[in-house]
Amino acid sequence: MSRKVRLPQTRSPAVPVVPAGLAIGHAGDESVASGVTALVFAEPATAAVAVLGGAPGGRDTALLAPEMTVEQVDALLLSGGSAFGLDAAGGAMAALAAAGRGFPVGPMRVPIVPQAILFDLLNGGNKVWDNPPPYWEWGRQAVLTAEATTPEGSVGAGLGATLANLKGGFGTASATTRNGIAVQAFIAVNAIGVATIGETGRFWAAPFEQGDEFGGQGWPLALPKEAIALRIKGHAAEPATTIGAVVTDARLTKAQAHRLALMAHDGLARAIRPAHAAMDGDTLFAAATGRQALADPLRDLTELGMLAADCVARAIARAVYHARALPFPGALPDWQTRFGGETGA
Repeated sequence: MSRKVRLPQTRSPAVPVVPAGLAIGHAGDESVASGVTALVFAEPATAAVAVLGGAPGGRDTALLAPEMTVEQVDALLLSGGSAFGLDAAGGAMAALAAAGRGFPVGPMRVPIVPQAILFDLLNGGNKVWDNPPPYWEWGRQAVLTAEATTPEGSVGAGLGATLANLKGGFGTASATTRNGIAVQAFIAVNAIGVATIGETGRFWAAPFEQGDEFGGQGWPLALPKEAIALRIKGHAAEPATTIGAVVTDARLTKAQAHRLALMAHDGLARAIRPAHAAMDGDTLFAAATGRQALADPLRDLTELGMLAADCVARAIARAVYHARALPFPGALPDWQTRFGGETGA
């Protein structure tokens, strides 16, 4: 049994607003097919990280462990470029230091900018750089151009991102607890697997969709047999990685932020098949701006983690839904081109 759904070829939704106290900046180059996204906090935010992929890449992530001394960050970076992309944090630090930001050490200030990277070196872009690679400058530009709204799709860290069958990208989604605490996910989707169900344009994240934010197709009437088969890009040794952050206006300790990051990973597993694989570097940060206290710490944190996971799943689907194919021969199609017309279930 099947049904036909007529979808628009393109959508131009309102550009998502980011939480108070946060600004988002993107930099990159389509010819390189890579980029950087910066999450810049107006004031230092308490942060933690959860790394569940088998092949992660990051910078200054160890200091986010609950037992480590530094509790707050000035910014978080998401970057393409694999290990080359780790240079981006240096540029971001330079921009923040020039603005007087950073952890005080005597007369000096050292900006705290943890970073996660994804692997986008085999997507067709020109990776033969002059010395040095462009990531340092992109990190600086991402901080300097950060704003209170953000585009989605093929921008920043999601510019060169891909999945096994479609172009990946950058997406965001938000929610609010019953006590009025906000949480928002920012995700760069470069998974080794797929975010859609079988050969349909329906998303694994469909049960969590709000309105028609990624097409409104819902769940298939029957799950296609091929949907549960393993489907990955390249082969199992090709690195991939989905990275991102969840940001809340709650007042959290580092231990609570770590629990939030762990719970948020559930959304990655709901929206991508497979997730947390041996060559994924799946990494999620959690950051708290401290504007609202938890009225009931255990209950509020539990609800916040549940909603964070939902937001991660929705942001993954939105990233793929809004992405655009790279301008190279043989590039993977984007969702709009592949499924934006009439599709079956």
